Amino acid sequence: MSPTRAAGLTRLVAFTPKMGRAYSDSRNHDPGPGKPSSVSALSPYIRHRLITEQEVVAAAIAAHGAEVADKFIQEVFWRSYWKGWLAQRPAVWDAYRARVAAGLAAPPEGYEAAIAGRVGIACFDAWVQELVETGYLHNHARMWFASIWIFTLRLPWELGADFFLRHLLDGDAASNTLSWRWVAGLHTKGKHYVARAENIARYTGGRFAPQGELNEKPLPVQEADPPAPRPVPDVAAPPSSPVTLLLHEDDLHPESLPLAGLHVQRVIGLCCPQARSPLGAAPLVQRFVAGALEDGLGRAEQHFGVPAGRVALDDLPDILRRESVVMPEAPVGWVADALRPYRVVPLRRPWDAACWTLAGRGFFPFAQHIPRLCAELVLA
Repeated sequence: MSPTRAAGLTRLVAFTPKMGRAYSDSRNHDPGPGKPSSVSALSPYIRHRLITEQEVVAAAIAAHGAEVADKFIQEVFWRSYWKGWLAQRPAVWDAYRARVAAGLAAPPEGYEAAIAGRVGIACFDAWVQELVETGYLHNHARMWFASIWIFTLRLPWELGADFFLRHLLDGDAASNTLSWRWVAGLHTKGKHYVARAENIARYTGGRFAPQGELNEKPLPVQEADPPAPRPVPDVAAPPSSPVTLLLHEDDLHPESLPLAGLHVQRVIGLCCPQARSPLGAAPLVQRFVAGALEDGLGRAEQHFGVPAGRVALDDLPDILRRESVVMPEAPVGWVADALRPYRVVPLRRPWDAACWTLAGRGFFPFAQHIPRLCAELVLA
């Protein structure tokens, strides 16, 4: 998978014909790695905003209409919902990070076998290998994997989420953390996702059939309720021109940033995938993120007609003493954590501003706003 906007656009064009009925009818089927699939595999490009949510939703609506492409469009908005939910409860991310650090300092029995794909459950072990080798898993396989990790192997959900985050090319702080919480029964209190042998056999086309190997009657994980939502914090007004634009792995489409007439004098790029976890990130992920950043810098250089290049985090204090620096807003996650000590002014996209404030409750109340959001953000 090439980490470039051009590759993402090529994939978008190729998958657009399948965003309607084909997607809604077959999206739960996982034929296995290398086989034709009804899922888009666009998530690594959307996650790093090599292509934007607006572009993807616009393609779906243009090809199929909003009603026919509803299931696909909802999947795009899930990522924005998760980001908004976590933006209103950043303490959930902080608690997750603390538990990962503690868990990795003294891993529980069975953890090493699980991440090595040696637990003896054929589907689980195969998914470990697929994840490590490709940086990707079908969404349905991710749910089965997480359920088996939590309820059959009885391992902490946080360590499973960390394992995913280290290896997924589309690894995202909000989507990954909160999806694992959802499987465990922590997002919607008492409603957990249980992997069942019959379901796995049906949707993998019989590739796997773990009858008698799974805990199919578990209780949901019990934890204290998450904090009540708080308003999404406002962002500061942008500084006077000229500005230096800082790109990072959370948003690599500088061409569409809301710069409000600011003059960009140069572009710098920061890459910190190793901050994903106390154990860093897999080499496959590091290469993808580095390549995506280089692609973003190259496009920025061409778009703004100014120099662009990478910098180290340690370079920022000296840069900030001399220049006004702005960046696309980093949502709650490791990039925002790394940049928090520095006076970099975030630029919030209209998409995020509109979506995040609506994500205080469950997804289905949020989803009621999707037709309006499409009209205002995509079709206007």
